[in-house]
Amino acid sequence: MTVTTTPEPSLKRRIRTVAAVSIAIALVVMAVKYIAYLVTGSVALYSDALESIVNVAAGIAAWAAIRVANKPADQNHPYGHEKAELLSAVFEGSLIIVAAVFIVLEAGHALIHPRGIEQPVIGLLINGFATAINCGWSLYLIRQGKIWRSPALTADGWHLMTDVWTSVGVFVGIVLAVLTGWTILDPILALLVAANILFMGYRIVLQSTSALMDEAAPDDMQSRIHEAISRSGAGAIEAHDIRTRHAGRAVFIEFHLVVPGDMTVADAHDICDRLEAELEAEIEGSDVVIHLEPDHKAKKQADGVIGL
Repeated sequence: MTVTTTPEPSLKRRIRTVAAVSIAIALVVMAVKYIAYLVTGSVALYSDALESIVNVAAGIAAWAAIRVANKPADQNHPYGHEKAELLSAVFEGSLIIVAAVFIVLEAGHALIHPRGIEQPVIGLLINGFATAINCGWSLYLIRQGKIWRSPALTADGWHLMTDVWTSVGVFVGIVLAVLTGWTILDPILALLVAANILFMGYRIVLQSTSALMDEAAPDDMQSRIHEAISRSGAGAIEAHDIRTRHAGRAVFIEFHLVVPGDMTVADAHDICDRLEAELEAEIEGSDVVIHLEPDHKAKKQADGVIGL
């Protein structure tokens, strides 16, 4: 028995709109940061601007993935298209790693051929404006991505947050370089920035890859699932072999439900309907499959068994 809850059309539109706005903001930030680099000639600001180019590509990938993920299930994709968002997140994480490599190359060149920083105050003010935009937007994406359970939006938000930390580090480093006269601090800072975003890219790729490999739902969600089954399973004997996996906003829940052997099909069906409705209300986007079994199939004290 199966029940599927898909996001409302209005929610799908909001997610697509936010993804599109993210591309526009990334383009603006990229332009502003590149101007800051042209004004100063700082390799650290160059690394910051380079990462913004990746932000644009990542934003486009997220928008495209969300459009695909929002397509309804069809004959060739009976479980839906939600994993497209996870593929986008892996792509974004990979782009972050590529950006880190380019920054390392540029920083290495600057270490061999040091150069001064021109008009640092103006450059930092320009870059600071771009950083403020990025900070506000990244926090919004991370929050809404979690609320809407959109891996693409969440990954895009964390991606932009690496840009924010990059910019903060760049600001501190350039100020120190100007005050001390140690121009070598500029490329050294760029290397530290590269290490930071490299770690962030690795984390995004790892998390998204785990989900692509049908990772179980988070522990807190599994607890809510178990509680929902306990609340609404009256009349059954137990539930066991509970399995979950998630793909974007979709959560797939499967378990065996043991009922008395003499229970009628109609009564057993009523229990399943009640359980499905409870899980649907508790876990948005849930797809529930329940396998009915007679009482002699009960596992009683085995791990993961829910007595009802």
